[in-house]
This record gives sequence, C-alpha cells and structure tokens, in this order.
Amino acid sequence: MSDKIEIENINTPGRTQRVDRAKYLAMRESLLAILPSDAPGITVPQARETLLPLLPETLFPHGATAGWWLKAVQLDLEAKGVIKRAPIKPVHLHKD
Repeated sequence: MSDKIEIENINTPGRTQRVDRAKYLAMRESLLAILPSDAPGITVPQARETLLPLLPETLFPHGATAGWWLKAVQLDLEAKGVIKRAPIKPVHLHKD
C-alpha cells in the first residue's frame, strides 16, 4: 500500500493533491466519529477541540498540524459528498 493518498478539494474541482495516508486516515476516522448526522452540526473549532483527544499521538504529537489536516480532510469529504456544510455562519459541518 502506498504511503500517499489522493485527496480532492471542494473549492477546486478536478484538482487533487497527494498527502500522507496515515495522517489522512487518522483524521478522517476521528472527524467522522465526532460529526453529528443532523444539521446544523458543529463548528470547525468545536470539531477540532472534540477530535484532538482521538488523534494518535505518534502522528499528531501535542496536536501538531491537526488544524491543517482537519481542513484538508474536511474539504476532501465535502468534495466526495460524505459531509456537508449547513447554510449558516460560521461554518457548521455534519455527516450527509
């Protein structure tokens, strides 16, 4: 299995980026575990605070780079239709 995975970005359709597979999968699993199924969901800062304790310390020591990975996974999952934004400000996320 490759150590990289290709991700999408809802803001730039058709463009992909290759990122670390282990970090992506750890963040994806944690994000999907804490996101509610019902709209409006939770804000991105609430999601970050809730999922930080779920992340492996070996991949995210002291939460390092978790913010970047949260955004990357969020945009990829939005592009794939796995999660959605509620039409309110600030951004609220929930499972589709």
